[in-house]
Amino acid sequence: MIKKVAILANGGDVSGFNAVIRAIVKTAERYGIECYGFVEGYKGLLNNDYIKLSTSGNNRASGIIARGGSIIGSSTNANVFNYKVEENGQTVYKDLSDVCVQNIKNDGFDCIFTLGGDGTQKSARDFSLKGINVIGVPKTIDNDVACTEITFGYNTAVSVASDAIDRLHTTGETHHRLMVLEVMGRYAGWIALESAISGGADIALIPEIPYDIDKVVGKINQRRSLGKNFSIIVVAEGAVPKGGSISVLETRNNGLGVDNTKLGGAGEKVARILQERTGMEARCTVLGYMQRGGTPTAFDRVLSTKYGAKAMELAINGQFNVLTVIRDGKLDSVSLEDVVGQNKEIGAVSGNTSESNIRKVTMDHDLVKTARSIGICLGD
Repeated sequence: MIKKVAILANGGDVSGFNAVIRAIVKTAERYGIECYGFVEGYKGLLNNDYIKLSTSGNNRASGIIARGGSIIGSSTNANVFNYKVEENGQTVYKDLSDVCVQNIKNDGFDCIFTLGGDGTQKSARDFSLKGINVIGVPKTIDNDVACTEITFGYNTAVSVASDAIDRLHTTGETHHRLMVLEVMGRYAGWIALESAISGGADIALIPEIPYDIDKVVGKINQRRSLGKNFSIIVVAEGAVPKGGSISVLETRNNGLGVDNTKLGGAGEKVARILQERTGMEARCTVLGYMQRGGTPTAFDRVLSTKYGAKAMELAINGQFNVLTVIRDGKLDSVSLEDVVGQNKEIGAVSGNTSESNIRKVTMDHDLVKTARSIGICLGD
């Protein structure tokens, strides 16, 4: 029987982090298991910086189901298998994972819960190979963690984007403009596609379908011929034109194992070209971090709670080195090896690589079929 566990939240924040933490703690307390939280994800694990989590006493894990962000923070660039350090005025990268392993052993933690996306779970798998009991919980705005139908935080992001489309509709229709909304989605277009459907957009450009700008112009002109002198275009930040490349704002140097490309400009690029090609005024709104913050939807609160409770139950039953997932609409778990896919090397680069196993929109998915059926142009 496990007696002491720790939670870490890693990667970009999403609404639902705290609901997962709360569910793990509440389930653990029913079995007399102590819970702790590493501060700032894998960085906290490396620094052995952790706090007690409970629903009594200082109440760190009480009353947090509706709070956005993470009460234990998160880290977006802490790959401890290739960690950036300064030595003698020089920047070097070191594998400090053994320090983390020793911290876990010294602290007496029987299991570590890793709340995060592709990169987070890749490191979780790597720690499992070093003898650490790990259970992952799938988090990402982009909804692209492999082996699960949905990640927590995603539904809130879609809801925010849908509300933004509703608001852009009124301005676009009033002023006869093209209203472009850029949403998150680096390599997967789930937010753009689902929000376009729910918000009644006319065009959705996603990373999985390199867009032909002529097809987009054609859709706008078709609407104009019907007397509709405005259009709503949703663009994923990772959308690319045919024969073109992803829109990169800058490239950072945070080492291997993290995505060093900071995207930006996809929506502005589309707006600029469409204004030139159609003669209509185009305006771009970048939704950005609005999709991440704030109160989670009721759906995400329930999903996060289900994930957290399931993760703790798996630990109690001794089922380690797995990821909690939703499959066929039901709670389940899969091996972290299945999540990692062909990215087998310890400390290897995670993300959108040929070895990675991230979940992208497929052309036979119901969302794609639905979008096409109701006349949303996907740029192809």
